[in-house]
Amino acid sequence: MDTATQSEIRDLFEQVKRHSINQRNSSLSERRARLKRLEDWIMKHRTEIHEAVHKDLQKPYEETDLTEVFVVLSEIRKARKNLKQWMMPKPAASSITYLGTNAETFYEPKGACLIIAPWNYPFQLAIGPLVSAIAAGNTVIIKPSEFSENTSELILRMCTDIFKPEEVGVVLGAVKESQELLSLHFDHIFFTGSPQVGKIVMEAASKYLASVTLELGGKSPTIVDRSANIKDAAQKIAWGKWQNAGQVCIAPDYLFVHEDVKDKLIEELVVQSEKLYGNKEMYGGIISRHHHNRINDLMADAIDKGANIEFGGKSDRDNLRFTPTLLSNVTKDTRVMEEEIFGPILPLMTYTELDHVVDFINQKPKPLALYVFAKNKSVINKVKKSTSSGMMTINDVVLQFAHPNLPIGGVNNSGIGKAHGHTGFIAFSNEKAVVKQRTGFTMAKTVYPPYSAFKKFMIDFMVKYF
Repeated sequence: MDTATQSEIRDLFEQVKRHSINQRNSSLSERRARLKRLEDWIMKHRTEIHEAVHKDLQKPYEETDLTEVFVVLSEIRKARKNLKQWMMPKPAASSITYLGTNAETFYEPKGACLIIAPWNYPFQLAIGPLVSAIAAGNTVIIKPSEFSENTSELILRMCTDIFKPEEVGVVLGAVKESQELLSLHFDHIFFTGSPQVGKIVMEAASKYLASVTLELGGKSPTIVDRSANIKDAAQKIAWGKWQNAGQVCIAPDYLFVHEDVKDKLIEELVVQSEKLYGNKEMYGGIISRHHHNRINDLMADAIDKGANIEFGGKSDRDNLRFTPTLLSNVTKDTRVMEEEIFGPILPLMTYTELDHVVDFINQKPKPLALYVFAKNKSVINKVKKSTSSGMMTINDVVLQFAHPNLPIGGVNNSGIGKAHGHTGFIAFSNEKAVVKQRTGFTMAKTVYPPYSAFKKFMIDFMVKYF
């Protein structure tokens, strides 16, 4: 992979920065046309996207279609359809103190934006934010992950085919190139990755007081109540946890199951996991030797501290494969309960009192997602109201990410800001307050100094009643 030099990065940035000023005046038709070119390229080169992602992650083509291609195309189509409404200034309601004025919220582009994408969904998590940035009228530099080398090179080729460098540029490379980009004065930075690196990005952005959207991760808990449909819960958990070999930031990270239904859930998870991912062609690989070793170490630590393998636990170091693995009898001091797993290991703990589960979750950093399986409404409401998470899904997992009308993102340690659809457009826009005042007499002039008895009466009246 050819990486960019410092001078090349700085030259590209200057082009993107300068052009962002011209881009402020981009019209609805121009933005729609850019999005249409992107959509057409994806449809024409769909097979090449499949092949690039498969080379990086051994991901089945069908899974790539569902979790990479379809998600991005949905974003593009929604933006093109709704962009006229999104761009339209929104009038602000007035009051008697502003009698005679007109006010509105005007949506202007933030300017030159940086998108730093991860390797686990290397196409979707780079191009999804790009859709929002283009819709909002920005110029962009994308820094795709060095770990997903084949997809990163495809993204470079795609953007070179569709856009001028000053509109959308791509910088290949690793840590050194990311550091160089983060030293530059971008107007907005969109980062997807770990909380640890998110802090570095936020610190870099603070140098120029650039705004940020941080899509981070964390340990997303899953609760299975005794009132849940256990077979249905097992099928959905198995699907969401093992897709992309567990390398999903919103996948169930650990599982709390009511003691009364523990055995039945384990039995169903075995059945459903074999049914969904027993065929190796339907199951992806681990991104790198480093991550494969890390997952092995997590499992070994849990077993050393008394955990049992209910199924799976087979590691193929040569081919970077790791089977779906369920661990029971897991204790809180294990690494799988302290670190984000980001792999195909699911630790299981039991409970009898829901309060203990809620307390456990609240003692941890706020998760990106939280899942609860239950029919009992009081259980659902207690979890919803007594915990904090970026997103919550009831009786399913992962699906919230692709919902076209939801703000997607974390809270505190799991993220800052939201993305997707209209929310993504807002994230890449400056919501500028615009007030147009009449000339001549205005209500404001009635309380200009000097303060006569009448003006004092007016001010007192305003304070009391307006």
